Amino acid sequence: MSDSTGNSQIFRKIVRGRAADRILDELRDKILRGELPHGARFPADRDLAEQYGVSTATVREAVRALDAMGLVSVRHGSGSFVTVRTETLIAVSMASAIQLEGSPATDVMDILGILNSHAAGLAVGNATDEEIATLREAAESLATIDSLDQAMENLRRFLRQLSAISHNPLLAALCSFLGDIQVELAIELSERQLLPLRQVAGDLYGDRIAVVEALEARNREQAVRVVRAYHEHALQRITSSPRAQEIRGSDPGYAALISSLMSTKLASLPR
Repeated sequence: MSDSTGNSQIFRKIVRGRAADRILDELRDKILRGELPHGARFPADRDLAEQYGVSTATVREAVRALDAMGLVSVRHGSGSFVTVRTETLIAVSMASAIQLEGSPATDVMDILGILNSHAAGLAVGNATDEEIATLREAAESLATIDSLDQAMENLRRFLRQLSAISHNPLLAALCSFLGDIQVELAIELSERQLLPLRQVAGDLYGDRIAVVEALEARNREQAVRVVRAYHEHALQRITSSPRAQEIRGSDPGYAALISSLMSTKLASLPR
């Protein structure tokens, strides 16, 4: 059969095993190999059912699973479309693993610290002077915070730029997701109040500038070291608020909070 893009697709009949699972595996592989590219209209249920020799109910079960994975977006009334995005795939996979293990906030943020340290090390050799200048602008923008929205935007901007200038797209995607979770954690543990968040941002201002200066000096060892120090200081400040102490009484590792924040983040990802 041919899809709406004109590409010929071959779907083999399923004769053994649990049909929906086997169809799911094959369709997922086609999407990840690019045979069904992002934005393409996904084959209709009845067409897939005919090609695979199964019922439409079986096909729908497989498509629902693809939708849950973030690989397909089912739009009632207009059909389904392939929505394979690197950021979404990474986010779903990481969130699933973290939620399944009940990982504490310290473990999750430690991973971010390690990844961002590596990103900084790469940025020493890969980033342009203009990109490092943009990172400095992002760091300096956190000297003055007038609203929660501004705080969230500027914090995300700094963390995303730090990983982006590594010029490693996969690493940047990993850091982007975990960085957004750290920002959400900081906002939540500040009880969404501007004053405590401003205090935390102020305490960490020197750490961010130290990161920028290490990159400007093109000093890899120093860049790796100061990024790790920044993350350790950030986690310490974020988890020292009165709200954090209160939550820790019933959820020592903030695992439930992290899981909730990840669920919210996944729901907001582009599909």
